[in-house]
Amino acid sequence: MTAPPTRGTMRAMKICIVSDSHDNRPMLATAVTAAKAWGARMVFHCGDVVAPTCLRVLQPLGLPVHVIHGNNMGDTYATLMLAQEPESVVHYHGQDAGLEIAGRRIFLVHYPHYAQAMALTGDWDLVCCGHDHRPAIERKRNIQGGETVIVNPGTVAGVGPRATYVVGDLETLEFEIIELPKPTS
Repeated sequence: MTAPPTRGTMRAMKICIVSDSHDNRPMLATAVTAAKAWGARMVFHCGDVVAPTCLRVLQPLGLPVHVIHGNNMGDTYATLMLAQEPESVVHYHGQDAGLEIAGRRIFLVHYPHYAQAMALTGDWDLVCCGHDHRPAIERKRNIQGGETVIVNPGTVAGVGPRATYVVGDLETLEFEIIELPKPTS
C-alpha cells in the first residue's frame, strides 16, 4: 500500500453512499437524484441491491455507481452483465471493493463487523458498509495511529424505521445522513 497523498493533491469530490435498496427503485432513484442535485459525482452502493434491474433507474442520472453484493445478492451474473453493457454507469465489484478515488483509499463491504476490522488496519481513509439498516458515521482510531471514517448509510429502501442515505466529500471526509420522506401510497 502506498502512502496517502498529501492534502494538496486531493480533489474535492462529493459522493452519495447508499445501501440495502432491496429492489425499491423509487427510493433509490429519489436518493441519488437528490444527491446529484446537491453535487454528488459518484455513488457507492454497499450491497443488498437484490435484483440488478433495480440499478437501471440510476443509468439516466449518469453518475458512476460502484456496487458490491450483500447477503441478499440476487442474480450476480445479471449484475455483471449489466455492468458490461455499453454506456453502463454500474461498476460491479463482487463481495467487496478497494478503490482509490480523488486521492482517497476507500473500502466497500456489506457487513459492519468487517468494516470495523478494515478500518482498524489503517489502510483505508473511508470504509463504507450496510446490512444492519442503522445509519451511522464514526471516526475510528487505527493501528497506524491515524483515523479512518466508517460510514453506514442505513437502508435507502426504508426497510425498518426510516429510509436513509449519506452524502459527503472525499476531500474533507465530512459526511451527513439524509432521511428520505416516507412514500405516499
